[in-house]
Amino acid sequence: MKLGISTLVALSLTLTACASKDDSAGESLPYTPRAQASYLTEHQAALRSARVSNVDYVLDFNLGTEESFSAVSRVDFDLSDVSSPLTLDLNEARVTKLVVNGKTVEADYNQWFITLSEQDLRLGRNSVSVSFERKHSTDGEGLHRFKDPVDGKVYLYSHFEPAAAQQMFALFDQPDLKANFEMRVLAPNDWQVFTAMRESRVEQVGEKKRWHFNTTLRLSPYNFSLHAGPYREWRDNSGKYPLRLFARQSVAKQVNPEDWFTYTHQGIAFFEDYYGIDYPFRKYDQVLVPDFLYGAMENAAAITFSEGSFLTNGEMSHSQKENLARVIMHEMAHQWFGNLVTMKWWNGLWLNESFAAFMATLATAEATEFTDVWRSFYAGGKQSAYREDQRVTTHPIEVPIATSDNAFDNIDAITYSKGASALKQLGHLLGEETFRRGIHNYLAKNAYQNAELDDFINALAKAADRNLDQWKQDWLYQAGVNTIRADYQCRQGKITAFALRQSAPEDLPTLREQRVQLGLFTSDNKQLKLSDKLAVTYKGAVTQVDELIGRRCPELVYPNYQDWGFVKVNLDERSFNTAKQQLNQVTDPLLRSMLWQSLWDSVHDGQLPLTDYLEIALLNIEQESDYTILGQVLSQVRQGKNYLNSIYGPESSRVKAVGEQLEQLSWRAALANTGDRNKLRRWFHYYRVFASSPRALDNLLSLLQGKTAVDNLEISQDMRWQIISQLSRFGHGQAAELIEQELARDNSDTGQKSAIYARVIVPDAKVKASWLEKIQSGNSDLPFSKLRTAMNALYPGEQNQLAELTAQQRLATLAEMDKNNNPVFMRSYAALLIPMTCTDASVKRLDAAIENAAALSAGTQRRLLVARQEDQRCLTIKNKML
Repeated sequence: MKLGISTLVALSLTLTACASKDDSAGESLPYTPRAQASYLTEHQAALRSARVSNVDYVLDFNLGTEESFSAVSRVDFDLSDVSSPLTLDLNEARVTKLVVNGKTVEADYNQWFITLSEQDLRLGRNSVSVSFERKHSTDGEGLHRFKDPVDGKVYLYSHFEPAAAQQMFALFDQPDLKANFEMRVLAPNDWQVFTAMRESRVEQVGEKKRWHFNTTLRLSPYNFSLHAGPYREWRDNSGKYPLRLFARQSVAKQVNPEDWFTYTHQGIAFFEDYYGIDYPFRKYDQVLVPDFLYGAMENAAAITFSEGSFLTNGEMSHSQKENLARVIMHEMAHQWFGNLVTMKWWNGLWLNESFAAFMATLATAEATEFTDVWRSFYAGGKQSAYREDQRVTTHPIEVPIATSDNAFDNIDAITYSKGASALKQLGHLLGEETFRRGIHNYLAKNAYQNAELDDFINALAKAADRNLDQWKQDWLYQAGVNTIRADYQCRQGKITAFALRQSAPEDLPTLREQRVQLGLFTSDNKQLKLSDKLAVTYKGAVTQVDELIGRRCPELVYPNYQDWGFVKVNLDERSFNTAKQQLNQVTDPLLRSMLWQSLWDSVHDGQLPLTDYLEIALLNIEQESDYTILGQVLSQVRQGKNYLNSIYGPESSRVKAVGEQLEQLSWRAALANTGDRNKLRRWFHYYRVFASSPRALDNLLSLLQGKTAVDNLEISQDMRWQIISQLSRFGHGQAAELIEQELARDNSDTGQKSAIYARVIVPDAKVKASWLEKIQSGNSDLPFSKLRTAMNALYPGEQNQLAELTAQQRLATLAEMDKNNNPVFMRSYAALLIPMTCTDASVKRLDAAIENAAALSAGTQRRLLVARQEDQRCLTIKNKML
């Protein structure tokens, strides 16, 4: 039976389970003044939520095309304690009037929060009205402003996660103070305005229109939103809920609304059935926006998507459409898990994101044409999680979050994909129907409220009638990935002993319980076929599997067949040799993908020489028939070539020989697949990526100029820019002229960013120095999105000699950059511009920087540690080839 519940949304980030906060604890917490800083500590949040309840917001905005906006933010709330001041968050605004309980008072405001005096407050109901002006943001947070370079039209959209609603209005900016939001917006006549609720009426006011919106159900502040501008709108009223899609007018031709509406209808039907709870909102809006920091954001009933991820000139490829479907499902899953039921504090962010990542993949597999999406999850997000969990910066899925500024410190593949994998294997351990029943009970019990990890785990434990405390401790509070290996003996073609051996790193010794499938394979007519399959729950160091004794001795054992578990597989010697020699004889595509991954992992672990892996790949990949595996292996080959560039330099004969071999193979394969548009585009993409020789670059130029053509290959505007960037990257003589010509042809936002990328990636020391100065100066007139584009292009792997010229300066100024820039900027800067050049000297330089990193923020320290580890990995791979 379905429950008619309303209101959903979720967050996308970090699992946290170390310290939970007791609801009543705030009452006994001693009062301490709030730090004069932009962030909110968990302690201060607890103090505030212990006193404040029943919050309502009435918001009035006056919007236009200018760089600033004005607003009145009224906050009504109940207060249970007036013995100390109370703070109201508002970021970098000019307060023009403050009224507290009907009395105009002088604002005690430090540009981060307003302090309300206890003398002006009263027990019971209070009302605070803040009139203010503020500049729009241009870094993707708060109320972001974008001016379209094509037609000059201005677009606004909000992004509040984790705590940026205070950049748009005055509020209690913490997730456990849910509230009802009523909003009115005065905006230009030709603008659309939309939010979590549909407008109740629109009235003409002079040369503008005022939009009135119905009051929302209870939402956490980060789930609320405001979008305004002359957006192009598409509607679909054919289903249970009205659907709308919005995009800028100048990019409307790049949108295929049919795909969006199809996947949205499919998703809503799936989730209502799976959860057993009706969609909580009255409508479903989706909007494509520029300069977005992430892929998408699950604002309640008004979901934002990044143009850069989901707009394309020309037909979408299979992988692009699959990604669109999956991300639509991800944000939709949050409408229940995150918006309807929301974490109390940012330590619970992981559960929102992990659950949405798991449910998105399940929904895409079950409700859309992309039935093989679990294989994409394995090859993509799950591999990122394995890598992250083996880094020196690994962390438990659930971690404590000290302040709102730290909410994204641990946002990574552990938060998303390891958490999703843990939930997936928990479903196998408990049984799918039991797991589903526990989810329904959790959502039904906590609807419109805030919940903690124990609420979720207890709902599952009750449904399964088993204690999950040890599972929670091992999986959510302990870091690291385990390894399993099949240990077996055979005599006269029969298995005489079989065990699973589980191991863990010395510094992360936790051994976990998990249910997996064992797959045993033997050769039959030149095919490696499944001969036995067995589900096994293992725990501890050794689990005997006596059921397999007496069965046919396999040529290959894969102890995580069909990818139930989150565990690293160490193939036994016989299976490893079989994998190397008989890859194309494996008929099961998921197993073939996993064997390719095992080979690549052995390169990363320093067990298999990179050159051996590349030899195996070059012998087998051209015959690979599976689209997903083709992309997986070509991506690994690309990484392998990047390692060769870093190790030997792009001018070495070894690198040139491999490069030309890859050019020839990918061009030949592209021409051989003109009848399959998806494979053709995949092969051509990698031909462009591998192209570096004069002959290949001239061939790209000929395609760009229309002098050469490939059947069924459209050289779209996106592809034109990609070709020009590749020509610039390797110093082609016509590259600079081509950039200017193409920019005259395409002066869109995408065109401008593409031109920046192509200009910055050129192998020229003066160009690099100039752009590095713009990035570091702090006074560039470029918006953050364009600076981030430049960061991405500055030092590609084959330009290590150029990177060395500024490496010491970048490390010497890292602390200053970290101090002078916000976390949004530093997440990109530290990830892209900490120098790694695959030399002993580079590793020593990073060691010295780490020794002096105490003043750095936690996020930047993490990136420094990761850089050092990756630089050392490159040296390990190098030494294996010597």
